Amino acid sequence: MKSIIRVALGTICVLLGIPSLFLPVLPGWLLLALGFLLLSIDLPFFDRLVQWVEKRVPRLKEPLARFRQFLGDSQEQKKS
Repeated sequence: MKSIIRVALGTICVLLGIPSLFLPVLPGWLLLALGFLLLSIDLPFFDRLVQWVEKRVPRLKEPLARFRQFLGDSQEQKKS
């Protein structure tokens, strides 16, 4: 149930983020980043994308790890 909600929220954020890149009302990059983070927990493509960002910007590794842990994604849960 949690994964369905995460995927739905992530998809909504991505769908709102794409047009927001061109509109001055909403911060599109922020919505895209949030959507990618939400989707990275359940979808391998977005997980690889977030890992690529972590490699490119090492300062983001710790905050992204804390956010993913907050969402309930821990390595122990994935292995079980």
